[in-house]
Amino acid sequence: MNLSYFSLAFNNLRRRKLRSWLTMIGIFIGIAAVVALISLGQGLQGYINQQFEQLGGDKIIIQSKTIGPPGSNTNPNLILTSKDLEVIRNVRGVEQAEGILMKTGPVTFKDQTEIVFIIGGNEDYLDLFGDVDALKVIEGRQLKDEDKSKIVVGNNHVFGDLWDKKVEIGNSLEIESENFKVIGVVKKQGNPFDDNSVWMQKETMAELLNVEDEESQIVVKVATGFNPEEVSEDIERKLRNFRDEKEGQETFNVQTAGQLLETFSNIFSVVQAVLVGIAAISLLVGGIGIMNTMYTSVLERTKEIGTMKAIGAKNSDILFIFLIESGLLGLVGGAIGVAIGIGLGKTAEYIATNALGTPLLQAIFPWYLIVGALSFSFLIGSLSGILPAIQASKMKPADALRYE
Repeated sequence: MNLSYFSLAFNNLRRRKLRSWLTMIGIFIGIAAVVALISLGQGLQGYINQQFEQLGGDKIIIQSKTIGPPGSNTNPNLILTSKDLEVIRNVRGVEQAEGILMKTGPVTFKDQTEIVFIIGGNEDYLDLFGDVDALKVIEGRQLKDEDKSKIVVGNNHVFGDLWDKKVEIGNSLEIESENFKVIGVVKKQGNPFDDNSVWMQKETMAELLNVEDEESQIVVKVATGFNPEEVSEDIERKLRNFRDEKEGQETFNVQTAGQLLETFSNIFSVVQAVLVGIAAISLLVGGIGIMNTMYTSVLERTKEIGTMKAIGAKNSDILFIFLIESGLLGLVGGAIGVAIGIGLGKTAEYIATNALGTPLLQAIFPWYLIVGALSFSFLIGSLSGILPAIQASKMKPADALRYE
């Protein structure tokens, strides 16, 4: 393709700077939105993948089917018990199985009361998760089984705005008229359930909240050499038989870490597709704007087209000039949109990290995102210019030169 086509197209756009900039608005708004949303989505997906890697592919989660967070059941037929836990421990391939309690309840500090997530666990449960961020203590220490009157608190208790007066290590929080000494603070997670939560010893919590026999969630570690998917199926089958439930009508869920990740990824992909689809409307508007601009350009340059044809320009020459011109509008608009999108993504990451203190929003810009955005914007521009370019290429020289 002759480089003079690009030169002519570029000079034509430069002569109409204001119109060119106005035409590109729809393109770079759409591209900026798409790049920012996808980059943040990639970052969030990467963070979730990292958390599941820390959790380990050898973990299985069992909990009752509820509407709401684990531990919100009031129906005794749905509640998992210590008997269910024993059944699970006896399944072939289960190396370790531990349960925790999860409830919401009032916690008081210096005459201020807040409703938070209260979690009861033991050392064996904490050991199952190793370096998972949700249990990583950044100040003080983690709970031990002998800590009957001590608690570990979520990040917002000490570093957030949950309380009017900040909680410090060594302070006491009142739960059900009993005082519990704060001995540790968990790393910030970026969500109120975790960051406002309170961890205590499991048996102490059961006595405190009058919980007779309940396991809000059971976590299983699969023994080396066993397939987590097969162990998961065995657990489901034996638990179903023990609870005398029919297949497909279970009152509990059994999911491997991989299945949980897949479920999250599927839901997140749908949400992200919807958001990107909304942003793509701007690209459609931008494409229509380019088409309108190119039609106007064809009319304004009718005599110029006639002159070019009179001195030997072919239909294909005229077609390529207008196609390149519309493509450049899309490409330049896309380049500006990519730059704006990167800025928006990094701004959101900065606000999330420094203002909100959460690592969830991390903007990632893989090369294929940048190249794809630029290619797509050029394609949108080129496609939008096809009809005007065809119209220009089919003009007869004599008619074009007589046009007023």
